[in-house]
Amino acid sequence: MNTVRVLVVDDHPVVRAGLTALLSAQPEIEVVGEAADGYRAVELAAELRPDVVLCDLRLGDGPDGVEVARTLPTPLIILTTYDHDADLVRAVEAGAAGYLLKDADPAAIVAAIQTAARGRSVLGPDLQQRVVETMRVRRAELSPRELEVLRQVAQGRSNREVARELMVSEATVKTHLVHAFGKLGVDSRTAAVAAARRAGLLD
Repeated sequence: MNTVRVLVVDDHPVVRAGLTALLSAQPEIEVVGEAADGYRAVELAAELRPDVVLCDLRLGDGPDGVEVARTLPTPLIILTTYDHDADLVRAVEAGAAGYLLKDADPAAIVAAIQTAARGRSVLGPDLQQRVVETMRVRRAELSPRELEVLRQVAQGRSNREVARELMVSEATVKTHLVHAFGKLGVDSRTAAVAAARRAGLLD
């Protein structure tokens, strides 16, 4: 295929330089520009018209990688240190072509760029499953009270302590938890908190 033109976006100069060096060493890739923040990324993408944007998730002040993905028509791959399901789903919902961790093998990053340039998704089966699971949990529509109970449980409180904090009976707390378990498809307090947290439902 033709040379893939890439815009590299990262607010850390050393990381940005490293990515640029890595990609520039590939004969099939040309780094056409670098940006340190979301505003500059959008400007350069409009000016340089790269085939793919490789963008950090967290970019300091201004738009983050997900917001940049939502703004640009260009295929964009999120490259980040944050392995959180909520961030992954945000990126997919914003139209990102892929989501990779910065400890990924360099060859995987290069392959992802080539795949995105062909207009295909870079999400592997494991990430796709995480997206599906997280969105299922979000659609569970936990009630405000069920979420409040889970927040208390996430802080390590027993059912009795939660009941005292929320000024309800212990039986009511158990009922809320049972309902939450059913909606989340889990069978324990720990699993319920983990599922809700992965989906971004808990702070």
